[in-house]
Amino acid sequence: MLSDGVKSEIKTIFIACDHAGLELKLHLIGKFPFLPWKDLGTFTSESVDYPDYAQNLCVSMKERLGDSRGVLICGSGQGMVMKANRYEYIRAALCWLPELAKATREHNDANVLCLASRFTAPETTEKILETFLQTPFEGGRHTRRVDKLSK
Repeated sequence: MLSDGVKSEIKTIFIACDHAGLELKLHLIGKFPFLPWKDLGTFTSESVDYPDYAQNLCVSMKERLGDSRGVLICGSGQGMVMKANRYEYIRAALCWLPELAKATREHNDANVLCLASRFTAPETTEKILETFLQTPFEGGRHTRRVDKLSK
């Protein structure tokens, strides 16, 4: 379960999905109702274009980088991560194991988690999300490398 420290330092968790990610998005919000979710859609299973939802989340995060995280969900997770990483202030990571979420937070200071609803079990995504939110950035030698991502 998430620590109180995580709950207090992250003020907003922006979440968005396309139609393929709707069920998983609702599952995660329902599993962690105490988290400070800001749901940016989609809200129905009607077909939508994933880049629109990724863009909305990334633009929404721009003024809240210090105290927010993002979660994007589509069928494969690939479309969301590709669109999100076009923004210089976003470091999105597609994770299918908790260990990847841990590494990408520690070494890459990822601020957006992308999930593949068609390839990752809901129970696994719960663990991935918990790990992503609880793991701090290590800093140190990784800071230099992360700084190069925005150049």
